[in-house]
Amino acid sequence: MNKISSARSRTVLAMVLFAGSLPSLAHHSSAMFDMDKVVTLNGTVTEFQWTNPHCFIQLAVPRGAAIEQWSVEMGAPIQLFERGWKRSSVKPGDRISVVIHPMRDGSKGGAIVSAATADGTPIGKKT
Repeated sequence: MNKISSARSRTVLAMVLFAGSLPSLAHHSSAMFDMDKVVTLNGTVTEFQWTNPHCFIQLAVPRGAAIEQWSVEMGAPIQLFERGWKRSSVKPGDRISVVIHPMRDGSKGGAIVSAATADGTPIGKKT
């Protein structure tokens, strides 16, 4: 194979690899979250999902006499691990406080900004 053919082959391969990665880039859109707002939730963890492609905290938040169920979206396990999180960082029954960017549609969910234990100890390290 001559130099031009080899360069063309590498260019085509790079384009194919990049095109194949576009769906994963699109998957991580934050359009559903209102990134201009933050909401602080204080509640009890009902479930912590340490799963790909995103981890989630399910949180029971008291509102008067009612309990609201909130779903807090997080990054992938490797992203959380790099920020100091572990599979054991929170567990059902833990009382925590989370700051989130809420859902634009007003549903009970959001993207995590930060989290802390009931005594105010940060969970994970701030980036």
